[in-house]
Amino acid sequence: MLHILLLETIEEESFEWLSNDENIQLYKAWEGMPASGDLEKMDAVITRGIGQVNQALYDACPNLKVAARCGVGLDNVDVKEATKRGIKVINAPGSNASTVAEHTISLMLTIQRNLFEALSEVKKGNWASRSTFKSDELSGKTLGIFGLGNIGLKVANIASAFGMKVIYWSPSEKNVPYDLVDKETLFQTADIISLHLPLNEETNGMINKEVFNLMRPGAILINTARGPLVEREALLDALDTGKLSGYAADVPFSPPPTANDALISHPKAFITAHVSSLTATTYKNMCLSTVKNVLAVLRGDAPSQGCIFNASALGL
Repeated sequence: MLHILLLETIEEESFEWLSNDENIQLYKAWEGMPASGDLEKMDAVITRGIGQVNQALYDACPNLKVAARCGVGLDNVDVKEATKRGIKVINAPGSNASTVAEHTISLMLTIQRNLFEALSEVKKGNWASRSTFKSDELSGKTLGIFGLGNIGLKVANIASAFGMKVIYWSPSEKNVPYDLVDKETLFQTADIISLHLPLNEETNGMINKEVFNLMRPGAILINTARGPLVEREALLDALDTGKLSGYAADVPFSPPPTANDALISHPKAFITAHVSSLTATTYKNMCLSTVKNVLAVLRGDAPSQGCIFNASALGL
């Protein structure tokens, strides 16, 4: 019998698959954490984006073999501690690249085409707003991709189809039809900058006052990576002074933001609630693949290539 703890709800088909397996004892943390005796039996824990897989949970589950997240980022999973304990960390690399790229382009269009105002005015019955409406198109603009991984490359390809000129900065040069530039050139040149880097000690707060001062007046900043890549106060100042004409993100600085958050209410900021991966197709695929790989590992079968995040650190 396998004992699996779900810290959060997961996609319905994936949940039913686990629930209906007679060889699995499933525990649902949202109904209350299991007793200590049950936690000691856990073979695997599965979370999404909020449930914390940390040292306290590892201590409570001494026989844990797998810590899994139905998603890509592992901000809520202590990978280092898991590795020290020999626990395999499973995620779903690349599973959200297409949908996050689509969301990124949608945010660009929202600002560049002034769609929020256009839609809001018509909803108010103000059809006459078209006489004072102002917007622009993406075609002909320069897009700076900051981090050309799976998502960044898909954004670049879509942007190119829109007729944008794409430049990028990445730690290493890629075999792509876009120009690699240094950071300073990217910030000075791009009309729109899209962030696609992981959050770590090096990248935390890297988009700061000095970087905003390099940007072209009226630039647009898109962030579907991680909120803290950007210094919050410097961002608000750039929006207030007009250095940025808009900021759009799918990632908050703290989940969830407080009700009086100055950035959320800012007229030039457009924030979605970390929903870019929550399309029906991607959400289902992320959950199904994660559940399959967890069971494969627990049963001694071969999981999907690359799904064990800390495989090299564990010597696998």
